[in-house]
Amino acid sequence: MSAVSAASVADATHGRARRAAPDYQKAWFSAPAVVLIAAVFVIPLVIVALQSLYREGFTIAGYEQILGSTLFWRILRTTLEITLEASLLSLLLGYPLAYYIAQLDRTPRAIAMILVLLPFWTSILVKSFAFIVILGEQGIIKTMLRQFLSLELGTSLVFNRIGVMVGMVHFLIPFCVFPILNNLLAQPPELRRAALIMGASRRQVFFRVTFLLSLPAIVASAIMTVVLSIGVFVTPALLGGRRDMMVANLIDYYTREALDWTMAAALAVMLLLISGALIRVLSRVDSIDRH
Repeated sequence: MSAVSAASVADATHGRARRAAPDYQKAWFSAPAVVLIAAVFVIPLVIVALQSLYREGFTIAGYEQILGSTLFWRILRTTLEITLEASLLSLLLGYPLAYYIAQLDRTPRAIAMILVLLPFWTSILVKSFAFIVILGEQGIIKTMLRQFLSLELGTSLVFNRIGVMVGMVHFLIPFCVFPILNNLLAQPPELRRAALIMGASRRQVFFRVTFLLSLPAIVASAIMTVVLSIGVFVTPALLGGRRDMMVANLIDYYTREALDWTMAAALAVMLLLISGALIRVLSRVDSIDRH
C-alpha cells in the first residue's frame, strides 16, 4: 500500500472516529434520564409485578382469582366502555376547537390556548366536587333550564355515566387540542391554496388535505386519552354511580379496604397489559395510515 493510500485510510478512520464521538457523548448525556426513568418507573413496576406473584410464597392465585371472577370481567367491560367513550368524545370536541384556534391570529390564539390550559390549573378532585355542584338537582344547569326554558330534565346529570363523561372529557380535552393544533399549524398553507386553485371546494380541501394530514396527530391524541382515561378512578368514584366502577377503583378497594396487596398488584399488572395492548392497536392504525 502506498503512503498516500495509507494516509487516506488513516484520515477516513480518524474522520469516522470523530463523527462517532458525539453519539458516544450523547449516550452519556442521556444517562441521567435513563437512571431517573428506571428509578421512577421501571423499579416500581418490577416491585408491583413481584408483589402480584407473592402471597406467603410464590403463587399465581391472584391472577386465577381475577380471571375467574365475573365481577372483574364486568368492571373491565365498563372500564373499556368509559375509556373509549371519553376518548371519542374528547376527539370530537377537541378537533373542531383545535381547528378554530389554528385559524386565529397570534394574540387571540395565545389567549385561546391559555383558556384550554385552565383545566390543568385545578386539581381533578376539586373539579369533580365542582361538577357535583354544577350538575346537581339544584345546580346551575338545571336551575337555568327551569327558569329560562321552563324545562325539567327527568334524567340526573351526576352520579351516573353522564357525570363521568363530563368530568373525564373536561380533563382530556387539552390532550386532544394541543397535538392536533400543533399539526394544523405545521401544515404548509400552500397545499390548501393549491387545492383551491385546482378547483376543490373548501369542504374537499378540509377532508382531503387538512384532515388527512392531521391523522397522525389524531392517533397520538387518541393514545394519550386512552392511556389517561383507562387509569382514572377519582372521577368515576365521585361523579359516577354503582355501575360506573372502573378497574382503578377496584385496585383502590383492594389497597385501602380489603388490604389485599396481591390482588391489587395483579389487577395493576393486568391494567398495564391492557393499556399496552390498546396502545399497540392504535400504533398499528397510525402505521397503516402513514403507509
